[in-house]
Amino acid sequence: MTGNVRGGRSVSEKFGTGLITNDIVVVSENGSAIDDSALRSLIDQLGTDPLYGDTEIVLSEDGTVAMVSAVIKTDPSSAAAIDGLTRLRSEHIPAALGSYGYAVYVGGDTASTQDEIDLMLDYLPWVFGFVLGASFLLLMMVFRSIVVPAKAILMNMLSVAAAYGLLVLVFQEGLGATLFGFHQTPVIEFWLPLFLFSILFGLSMDYHVFMLSRIKERYDETGENTAAVVFGLRNTAGIITGAALIMVAVFGGFALGDLSMFQQLGFGLAAAIIIDATLVRSILVPASMELLGDRNWYFPGWLEWLPRLEAEGKSDPVETAPGVPGAVSTDSPALHRRPVPNTQNLGD
Repeated sequence: MTGNVRGGRSVSEKFGTGLITNDIVVVSENGSAIDDSALRSLIDQLGTDPLYGDTEIVLSEDGTVAMVSAVIKTDPSSAAAIDGLTRLRSEHIPAALGSYGYAVYVGGDTASTQDEIDLMLDYLPWVFGFVLGASFLLLMMVFRSIVVPAKAILMNMLSVAAAYGLLVLVFQEGLGATLFGFHQTPVIEFWLPLFLFSILFGLSMDYHVFMLSRIKERYDETGENTAAVVFGLRNTAGIITGAALIMVAVFGGFALGDLSMFQQLGFGLAAAIIIDATLVRSILVPASMELLGDRNWYFPGWLEWLPRLEAEGKSDPVETAPGVPGAVSTDSPALHRRPVPNTQNLGD
């Protein structure tokens, strides 16, 4: 434990957590001064709640805006503080000010954090839906398959879910936290799950597209699924592993810091990349493609109207003059691919 952490805990134990307040802003929208009895009623309501201590009222010059600051007697991020905020908004403020018609806003550390969490939860399904839907559509148009994008999303979600589980296991449950020098915390940073999902899904999809491009290229040439999977894995494993090691080293640098939020960020990213590059990308993806065989490339005929995208640009054959050393004739059999049986519409 660092000196800063020990010092902070000592100050908190000897002198309390400091003057952390919930700030209630009362606004009279009709231009009249705020009734003193309304503010006294609010003070009385706060006095009945054991969470709140001293209160202070500050009025604007015209009396149309008032701020009531109420000291909270606990850590602003604790469950008790959140419960107190809920009581303030759902019980104390309606009971004291509900009949006056004032606009009331609640601020402070607890309120701002809780509002950010609520906002994130509101948009979380939209973010997940957009990322997953756009990924599925783009992969379907690139690889002309509905099985490949569905499996890609499933595999990438496995890496993200594994990172979530390890974060909870190490930082909340404390398993191995001392070994790595991490701070055990009661909660995971509220912004981290969405952040990790966005970053990890993009990195995992990058690996996946890189490998699938090689597999699809070989499959189009030979029509043999097993040989294509072997070719793709053999030609991309080294590059994927090297890139993963670089990212693990970079993310590991965050985990070496003293701040818990950066430890969680670096550990979550590094752990997910290790799992994705080894277990998922090198074992699960090739094994699933081998088991599915030609069904990997199933594409319903009624979707043929979708535009065809290319993951890599196609280069035209290079024409060279006869007699030029090293020239490759465009008539060479090596430049012509074998006809591939129509296996993309299996099951139509």
